Amino acid sequence: MRILGVATASSALALGAAGGAFASGIDEFSAEAKCDGAKGVITVTDVDPKGTPATVSVFLENNGADVKKVGEVKVKGSGGGTVTFEEAWEPNAIYRVHVKIGKDLDADIAPNLTTPSTACKAEESASPTPTPTPTPTPTQSDAGPSPSDAASDTASAPAAEPTVPPSPAAPEAGSSAPAGTVSSAPSAAAGESNLAETGASSRTGVIAGVAAALVVIGGGAIFFGMRRRGASTR
Repeated sequence: MRILGVATASSALALGAAGGAFASGIDEFSAEAKCDGAKGVITVTDVDPKGTPATVSVFLENNGADVKKVGEVKVKGSGGGTVTFEEAWEPNAIYRVHVKIGKDLDADIAPNLTTPSTACKAEESASPTPTPTPTPTPTQSDAGPSPSDAASDTASAPAAEPTVPPSPAAPEAGSSAPAGTVSSAPSAAAGESNLAETGASSRTGVIAGVAAALVVIGGGAIFFGMRRRGASTR
C-alpha cells in the first residue's frame, strides 16, 4: 500500500509539473501603441518561450465599455514574438487587450492600454538645397564701349556749328506796334509832332498831305511876294 501511494503521488506531481510547463501567464504578454510613419499601430508582444497557441483580441474602450473590436489574431506556436494591429488611434485613447490560451488563460492585459498624448505625424522630408544660379560674365557689348571706341567716336563726329539766333525783323513802315508791347524808345521832347514821337501812326498820310499843302501855299506866297516886290521896284 505504501508503495502504491508513493507511486500515485509521484504521478500527480509529474502531471502537475507537465501542466505547469505548458501553461502561460498573462504577465508574459504586453501591449503598446506606436506610430509607423503617419499610421498608428498597436503591438502585442508575447515572451512565452514555449510557443503555446494563443488568441489576441484588441477592443477600443469608452467609459469602461467596448466601442469597437479592432481585430483578433490567432498565434499558434509563436515561441515568443510580436503581433501588430493597424489602428488610427487618437491621443489618450484607451484599448483593452485580451489574451486566451485554451482553458489555461482567459484574461486581459492589465492595466488597459492608453495611447500617447501626441498623434502620429508624417515624417518631414528634408527640403532640397537650392542650386545656386551662376552669375553671367559681362561681355564687351554688355559692359559698354571701351575708352578707345569712345575716343574714336568723338574724333569722327563732326563739330557742331554754332547756332546764331535769328535777328528780330524790322517793323514795316506804317504798321502799328503790337498791342500790349512796351516800347523801350525814349519819349520825344515836347513840341514835336506825333510823327516824330512814334515814327509811324495811323494819321501819317493826313499829316503828310497837310504838310505838302502848306509847302505849296508857302511857296506860292513867296513867289507872288517876290513878283510884287519886283514890280514895285521898276
